[in-house]
Amino acid sequence: MRGIKVENLVKTYGEKVLFNGITFSITEGERIGLIGVNGTGKSSLLKALARMEDVDSGELIHPNDYETAYLDQNPQMDNDQTVLDHIYFGEVDIMQALRDYEQAVAQLDKNPNDALLQRNLWKAQERMDELDAWDAMTQAKTILTKLGVPSYHKQLGELSGGQRKRVAIAKALIQPADLLILDEPTNHLDHDSIEWLEEYLSHYRGALLLVTHDRYFLDRVTNRIVELDKGNLYEYEGNYSYYLERKALREHQELEAEQKHKNILKSEIAWLKAGVKARTTKQKARIERVKAMQEETFDTQKASISFDAGSKRLGKKVMEVSGLSKSYDGKLLFEDFDLLLKPGDRIGIVGPNGSGKTTLLQLLAGVEEPDKGTIEIGETVRIGYYTQHHMDLDDAVKVIDVIREVAEVIHTANGEVITAEQMLERFLFPRSQQWTYVHKLSGGEKRRLYLLSVLMQEPNVLMLDEPTNDLDTETLTILEDYLDSFPGVVITVSHDRYFLDKTVDQLIIASASTKWEHFYGNYSEYREQAKELVKEVNQKKSMVERTKPKRKKLSYNDQKEWETIEDEITALEEELETVEQAIIDAGSDMEAIQPLFEQQTELEQQLEQKLERWEELSLLIEELEDE
Repeated sequence: MRGIKVENLVKTYGEKVLFNGITFSITEGERIGLIGVNGTGKSSLLKALARMEDVDSGELIHPNDYETAYLDQNPQMDNDQTVLDHIYFGEVDIMQALRDYEQAVAQLDKNPNDALLQRNLWKAQERMDELDAWDAMTQAKTILTKLGVPSYHKQLGELSGGQRKRVAIAKALIQPADLLILDEPTNHLDHDSIEWLEEYLSHYRGALLLVTHDRYFLDRVTNRIVELDKGNLYEYEGNYSYYLERKALREHQELEAEQKHKNILKSEIAWLKAGVKARTTKQKARIERVKAMQEETFDTQKASISFDAGSKRLGKKVMEVSGLSKSYDGKLLFEDFDLLLKPGDRIGIVGPNGSGKTTLLQLLAGVEEPDKGTIEIGETVRIGYYTQHHMDLDDAVKVIDVIREVAEVIHTANGEVITAEQMLERFLFPRSQQWTYVHKLSGGEKRRLYLLSVLMQEPNVLMLDEPTNDLDTETLTILEDYLDSFPGVVITVSHDRYFLDKTVDQLIIASASTKWEHFYGNYSEYREQAKELVKEVNQKKSMVERTKPKRKKLSYNDQKEWETIEDEITALEEELETVEQAIIDAGSDMEAIQPLFEQQTELEQQLEQKLERWEELSLLIEELEDE
């Protein structure tokens, strides 16, 4: 089977060791999820496998013609390229043929009577036939449509950030590859697109390696988990749920081994202190063994970001929203929106991209002003706003100073005082890293630092805009635990289904109708109810169809049409054969071929319509005969 083998890979970043001689392999058909705390080197490993980043030492062993397709977490694009030019990237024959064909069609559309352009299109079509590339073109356009990018000929510079990410995903999916590498593919995708991508990847022909914070996605797509932790690699056969079970068992075994080691060491030290004379060779060896045991270390000190800081006191009145309306670039996003926030509320805002979810959060946070309506905020409300795109972090500042600028200390619910240094440690920033400059942090580490800076404000109303993007699963788990015990109000915009299920108990459903709805329950409950509604509608539609009165016989017009339709189909087929032969006889005479092409297209359309009508009449006759 075709595959890739990684042997003794080593990579350092300054004093930090990302890979400490890791070895593993990826074989055909495997679906691998790569996980680890932000900053451990997950993206660096993906780039190394895609041959986009060098390593210090080690080998990648694979066949010479082994191909990889790679989705960067932050893809770089040429703004002047069109969508189709971008996704048909590469020197593979089929990609070149697709580019040439699309270019020929676009040029001929502008100058339909140009004989040279007509010949170019003819040659491009022949090349597409030769490579059997039509299915690939259909697949590419289907992928773009499913991902919500219908404008194939738009320039990339005209697209939003979310649309550009979707185009990058489509490019990775359409490229012929033995190994597909995806770095955070679910970022910027709405729920429907994520569910479609899950289904698509389950049938992907090559191997798959991905990094994602979406734990439902990991659970449903992967059949193997690889964890990168402190330069070492741990492998688990199975999906994310199985990984959690096996990791818990491994950590338990490590703790048992450490405790056993401590007990033996304690016994040995007691023996030495008892004053036994260590003159024999055996006794001296025993002393050396005790020294070695004292130097031995175990990796059982798990960093934790558990956070029990108390928020400021929140009164009974939180926020009352009445008749809110907002437009953006001339498009009405929502109108007559009402909301009453109460202490303890846990609200998720969901809906398709571009529907205005972030805009609503900005209005509630006081960042934007509504076109109409009022927002009344209680006197005790203290808002903490975690934004999706605008992390206000200075790269030239040290990590510790970022937090100290917010607060030197915070107070927990039980009155305990915690310093900025202690809080950073809880957020997986050891003392040695706290004096590092922000620009040296990974993207995920910056997100974690930014999240801490928001929580350090001790808010009592938390507004979170896509908090799961770029955070690792371990950080998300602790954030979810924190939100569970948070005494204030939480409002979050998120596409992470797992996160929504764990942190909210009601939803605001954004839609294109501008009349947004409320749902009481978590996200899975909402999706289940939506599916049941669709099922009910389909059942009612089916019942209506079954109760329609049956026709006893063909109408006069149907009967006359049935008597002649087969002769009409035969005549059209003969005429189409004549035109096709005329095209062949014309050779390279494009002036003669062009009208024949048009006639051929018209005849094919007429024939297709007649065949469809023949099938309708045939089924109708069969029903009447059955009755």
